[in-house]
Formats: sequence, structure tokens, C-alpha cells
Amino acid sequence: MKQSNTVHFLYRPRTIRMLWWIFSVVLALTLLAQLAFHVKGYFTIDGWFGFGAVYGLLSCLVMVLFAKALGMVLKRPRNYHSKREDDV
Repeated sequence: MKQSNTVHFLYRPRTIRMLWWIFSVVLALTLLAQLAFHVKGYFTIDGWFGFGAVYGLLSCLVMVLFAKALGMVLKRPRNYHSKREDDV
């Protein structure tokens, strides 16, 4: 079988740049859609413009920081699986 030396399209810098542009446009359009549709929030704060975007960003940030802290607590030492001398 012949192996290809080409890079997968998701690793190409041009594709990554294009995906960033697409995601940015979609994010801007969904944020601007709130101008066309009135959002009546259950509480006062969730009716503010862009609340969903800010809430999503902050909740994602909290989840990432919590996962990092949890990883530090649950982390095993590097030599955890290596054979110890006193086990022999």
C-alpha cells in the first residue's frame, strides 16, 4: 500500500484560518440575531444583550479551570507504573 505524505486537511494552516473565520462569523450572526428577536428573560440579567454568549464563555472557563484543578489533585507521579525495588 502506498502511504501519502500529505498532511490531513484539518492540520493545514489555511484550513485552520478558514475555520476560525467561519466560526467567528457564525458567532457574530447568532449574537446579532438577538437584535432581531426580543429575548424576554426569566430573571432580569438573562434578558440583557449578549447574556448567552457571556454566560457560555464564563461557564466554559469555569469548567476548564475546574478540570485543570481536578487533574492536579488526581494526578499520579510519573513513576507510578514502574516497578519498585522493594517489590522484587
